[in-house]
Amino acid sequence: MQNSAAMALSATLLAVAGELTQRIHEGVVARGFEGLRPAHGFAFVRLAPGGATVTDLAGHLGVTKQAASQLVDELVRKGYAERRAHPGDARARLVVLTERGRACTRAAEEAAAEAVGAWGDVLGEAEVRALGASLLRIAPDGPVRPTW
Repeated sequence: MQNSAAMALSATLLAVAGELTQRIHEGVVARGFEGLRPAHGFAFVRLAPGGATVTDLAGHLGVTKQAASQLVDELVRKGYAERRAHPGDARARLVVLTERGRACTRAAEEAAAEAVGAWGDVLGEAEVRALGASLLRIAPDGPVRPTW
């Protein structure tokens, strides 16, 4: 692939990722979840399975522990997350989503389904599935982080 073609593909992938992020965010807001930024959604991705420490979250987001701690403070203040005792480390705190945070995550999943569903209208379902499979081969484990 020539440099110009690689750059065009890179720009297209970044544009799609940016548009998808924006559509998910708008869908979350439309479902009544306010006071959030897209960066919060990237944190939710890491917190949703079972919580994380601030250090884990910082690594996931590609930020300092101080920045991750500030983001967690904001999520706690807004009622989307809470700090709990870590079950395996008495010195650490586990940050977990509250019911409101889990509901927001479900709203993001619905908004993502709508956005990706629109791709099916353009490409067809089979091509969307193939695209997903191809992208998973390139980046199977993420991380899913904002482009600050």
